[in-house]
Amino acid sequence: MKKIIVLCVGALLTAGIIMGGCNPGKGEGRQFVEKQQVGKYTMPDESSKHEGTWLQWPHSFTYGKGYEEKIEPIWIEMTAALSEGENVHIIAYDEYEKNYINDLLYDEGINMDKIDFYIVPTDDVWARDTAPIFVYDKENNLKLMDWGFNGWGKKTRYKKDALIPSVLSKQLGMERINLNSVVLEGGAFELDGNGTFLSTRSAVTNKNRNPKLSELEIEEYMKENLGANNFIWLDGVPNLDITDFHIDGFAKFHDKSSIITMKKDDLEEWGLSNKDIKKLMNAKNAFDKPYQYVYLPISKNNVILDNGTNLEYKGSYVNFYIGNTVVLVPNYNDPNDKIANDTIQKLYPNRKVVGIDVRELYKDGGMIHCVTQQQPVNLK
Repeated sequence: MKKIIVLCVGALLTAGIIMGGCNPGKGEGRQFVEKQQVGKYTMPDESSKHEGTWLQWPHSFTYGKGYEEKIEPIWIEMTAALSEGENVHIIAYDEYEKNYINDLLYDEGINMDKIDFYIVPTDDVWARDTAPIFVYDKENNLKLMDWGFNGWGKKTRYKKDALIPSVLSKQLGMERINLNSVVLEGGAFELDGNGTFLSTRSAVTNKNRNPKLSELEIEEYMKENLGANNFIWLDGVPNLDITDFHIDGFAKFHDKSSIITMKKDDLEEWGLSNKDIKKLMNAKNAFDKPYQYVYLPISKNNVILDNGTNLEYKGSYVNFYIGNTVVLVPNYNDPNDKIANDTIQKLYPNRKVVGIDVRELYKDGGMIHCVTQQQPVNLK
């Protein structure tokens, strides 16, 4: 088995084929559907309508001068595409950075009426794991959740990032739900919007995250705070990468009936055990119905940077992000970019697929879903 080490675990997917009678576009453009609530709060699925998307702008304060230069074009492309259909909330490190980013985006011709800024010192760019998670309460009021974050088991700097939700709750004037006693990264779980929670034990029940909580106790937190009542736990692989095997790299819900993932050979190459593969491929939703499956390709070749550096692993397309009017898909200057983009376009016919070259980000392991976090519309 070839072991591929990445920060935000990518997917190794092989063929752009839709299997099991999955209906492309099913659920496209759907709003959050009110239903009987399991606990106090419910997190709508990613394809529900957004008020906006949160981005943590790259800077040089953690990794030194020049870190942000090669990846900043990715943030400009994301901002330009997303701002066509929703607000973009940008977290800037300080006032100087805020003014710099504002001028940069203005010069790019981006509609600045759709952009706002929040000054919060950050360690890194991984908004999926460190920006707030937004939920509805039983009266459809929007709340801001502050789950614990400890740098993926204290593997990297995290003290500034751990404070982002609490700082933003004050700036937004939004009620904060303090869940710091439970470590949970946004990339560690997937929700289908209909009660199903999909995750890996290695990234959630791992002793470097939640050593004092049993799996059943963690599930109670998910029921109460995310609206989950159906749990699909894969074992995952601790220590294979910095995230301990986040789910959002190799599996993503399309809707309550279908999962986007990879073929068996690539799941094996990525590191899944036969037990995990069998469980993923035989998963059932909250209505006890088997899921159908969608398969995407991996990049045809190992990812090569513009300077000729070979990363010696292939690129994932499953780590895409669904906006209101666009779907942002990681691309790698590879022949399979078009196959993946076209396959995803069929799944979301009312949104425009925008392929974004993420190679400079991917050398540190991250892709599009890893650096975005949605804020649902306020229903009140």
